[in-house]
Amino acid sequence: MPAQERPSLAGRVVLVAGAYGGLGKEASLACAEAGASVILLGRKLPKLNRVYDAIIKEGGRALLYPLDLEGATPDDYAELAGRIESQLGRLDGLLYCAAEFAGLTPLQNTDPAVFARALHVNVTARWWLTQACLPLLRRAEDAAVVYPIDDEAGCPAQAYWGGYGVSQAATVALIEMLHAELANSRVRVSGLAPGPMRTPLRARAQVEENAGQAEEASICAQDCLTLLSSAGAAQRGRVWSPRQ
Repeated sequence: MPAQERPSLAGRVVLVAGAYGGLGKEASLACAEAGASVILLGRKLPKLNRVYDAIIKEGGRALLYPLDLEGATPDDYAELAGRIESQLGRLDGLLYCAAEFAGLTPLQNTDPAVFARALHVNVTARWWLTQACLPLLRRAEDAAVVYPIDDEAGCPAQAYWGGYGVSQAATVALIEMLHAELANSRVRVSGLAPGPMRTPLRARAQVEENAGQAEEASICAQDCLTLLSSAGAAQRGRVWSPRQ
């Protein structure tokens, strides 16, 4: 996509959860390039620092917020929202790219702790973070909440994807419910089903496929950018599959 055609996020503040993962990193870079101040949220500070340095090197604006989404409590998310308000005064977008996936395993053989961890990081933490940020998002003129969906894993449900697969279906339900409740507000909720991507998470699935079928995460990051910008209004309340 030529630079002049890319949606603008100038003047906006965007929070990216899982900001150093395959899609999260590329989306963070794309948001900064589009003019946003990007809050980089994730567990591993060295990896967050690398994304931060890449953004600053290109003249972008970014802030670091290390947080372990598995262990964080609702109070931790409330503190995060408070710091965003005090330091930046606004929040215009939330992109939740954090994901927990241990690999393909039959449900019968899945470690209960692994199953619970996948549901917590991929659903519960996703909602706790969104809930804490909603008051700030409601103040924005045009706010967006974007949840990437792995439609290959959970929509419809597929064998062996365990708690991760269940979490994908649950996220679709969350999008529909939250959209219905926010329909008359300035906060729009969308899902993004980018299709197969070349990411470390996908490599753990060990799915045999033609490598040419998977997109680079940098391409899918542009879809995140679209949904976070004013152009995303057309996909409000939907799970958008740009390549279908």
